[in-house]
Amino acid sequence: MSRAEPGAGAAQDTGRGSGPEPGTGVGSASEPGPAGGTGAGGAPEAVLGAAGRLRRSLGLFRSELGLTFRRRRTFALFGVLAAVPVLIGVAVRIETGDGGGVGGPGGGGPAFVAQITNNGLFLVFAALAATLPVFLPMAVAVVAGDSIAGEAASGTLRYLLVAPAGRTRLLLAKFTAVCAFCAAATLVVAVSALAVGALLFPLGDVTTISGTTVSFAGGLWRALLIALVVAASLTGIAAIGLFVSTLTGSGIAAMATTVGLLITVQILGTVPQLSAVHPYLFPYHWMSFSDLMREPFLWDGILRNLGLQALYAAVFGSAAWARFTTKDITA
Repeated sequence: MSRAEPGAGAAQDTGRGSGPEPGTGVGSASEPGPAGGTGAGGAPEAVLGAAGRLRRSLGLFRSELGLTFRRRRTFALFGVLAAVPVLIGVAVRIETGDGGGVGGPGGGGPAFVAQITNNGLFLVFAALAATLPVFLPMAVAVVAGDSIAGEAASGTLRYLLVAPAGRTRLLLAKFTAVCAFCAAATLVVAVSALAVGALLFPLGDVTTISGTTVSFAGGLWRALLIALVVAASLTGIAAIGLFVSTLTGSGIAAMATTVGLLITVQILGTVPQLSAVHPYLFPYHWMSFSDLMREPFLWDGILRNLGLQALYAAVFGSAAWARFTTKDITA
């Protein structure tokens, strides 16, 4: 979507809230600088200039964050993500209402689902395991794919670049906003799952995969760590979406392409003949967060996952920078 969507509201009409009008933008060249070689109190001009640049950068970051989280599309995505734990919790509650186990008499089921009836905190782990392969990355793909292309489609990108914020700074602000969405989306799933788990199931000490028992507070700490790892696992697809967004002037095309790439990579990960390339696909280590439910933690898979996401972010972030800083902006 673009800034022309209804959710942008007044912020769009005034050039991002109460900021300067187009032509000056965030950190306009018309903004007065320090007079002479020193400022008030004898501060060097370089220090004042650096402070001004930092202030403009923070203003741009705040503007991008506000724009991302004020959109109706964002609230719709959060609503869908929050509904997944509700559906899982209700389904488990109905299935076990007669005293049976999850998945029938054998008690089978997806990861962590079988433990939900004994401890509602496991709904957090089960919901993250259910949303990470599809729902969370698709939501990130939509936001990242629209980040630059949506501005171009609505005609606001050219006005943003009139200001001396610079293309590099704008691209970093966009990526920061997408990463913040990754964290917020993961938090929405976790909080919704915790609330539903507490409402439908008992809470208490947590039994780890290793068979040891930790306190409920320790379980909450592990849930927080898992949520952070899951959010970090989405930075690879975020960087890919940002790169795709610099290639086109259509937000819808960029979103569709990013989602299509995500689905393609997921399919490639299921083809046995391509097992040699599987470890290099960004979703390969996503489920390694379950190692945080062991005692002690097993960090090997998690570190490989974080390293792979950092590699994707560096490669596609650099590609996005190379494309965006040389692109002829006509809209």
